[in-house]
Amino acid sequence: MEKWALVFPGQGSQFVGMGDDFYREYDAFREVFSLVREITGLDMARLCREGPREELDQTVHTQLAVLAFEMGVYDLFRKDFGTDPQAAAGHSLGEYSALYAAGALSRTDAITIVQARAKRHQEALPPGGGAMAAVLGLDGEETARICRASVLPGEILDLANLNAPNQIVISGSARSVANVGAQAGEKGIKKFVPLPISVPCHSRLLDAAAEVFSTDLECVSFHTPRFPVLPNYDPRRFHAPEISRELLKRQMVSPVRWQETVERMLSLGITTFVEIGPRRVLSGLIKNIDRRSRLLYIGDIETLRKTTAALSP
Repeated sequence: MEKWALVFPGQGSQFVGMGDDFYREYDAFREVFSLVREITGLDMARLCREGPREELDQTVHTQLAVLAFEMGVYDLFRKDFGTDPQAAAGHSLGEYSALYAAGALSRTDAITIVQARAKRHQEALPPGGGAMAAVLGLDGEETARICRASVLPGEILDLANLNAPNQIVISGSARSVANVGAQAGEKGIKKFVPLPISVPCHSRLLDAAAEVFSTDLECVSFHTPRFPVLPNYDPRRFHAPEISRELLKRQMVSPVRWQETVERMLSLGITTFVEIGPRRVLSGLIKNIDRRSRLLYIGDIETLRKTTAALSP
């Protein structure tokens, strides 16, 4: 049988109406959202299905919404297909979904720690203090040079996501991010796209938040994964109970090394990637990294059935 991997997108894949068909059809999917409400007091099912978008897009809600969706859909997929992948990874927040899928985090602990993570992100800076933007057309080294030249005195500007060849996301102080955008044309940037995220994820501006989050991580239990889960912080390693807390703490302030993650899975013999998320996000990045890979996706009932059938021998 072909070697395949699970991948989970993170914040930014959400939309109003996500999961509506799963919610209407499956008790198991509804149970995940019931548990989220029991633990957090938040009615994420209503917010995912009805909005408003402005509320769903708040970091404290988005992270729980995407996690609940991905956990619920994974449970349905595993019940239908019944076979574990050879590896898994998630993009930023999606790393927690990957850990849940591998049995490294219980459902309750996944919800608890993601709620804490979202809270630390939200409280890290005053509104408007941080920003993120996608830089298209340059590699990581070229983008890093521009960041060093464009950062304003006393501010911070970092590479946040090393997504694919010529697709980098920057993160840091809002004025410095805007300064890169203002010089985009003269710096050789083909496209500069400000992202609708007010938190400067994966930047040093979250150093203090990461220290507080490390205390949150001590309150949940990590188990040995059933299959390898590659961390964003260092894709050369695999998650294990004794190192997962440190890897997730460092993930908060370090780049998501997604291109390296995909290349590492390819070196393990992975030929097929199954993306589970509200929107199909990672498949396009993987295609830019390796055009030979087979890409499957699960985001609604129809694609769940199609992907399960496509994977079946």
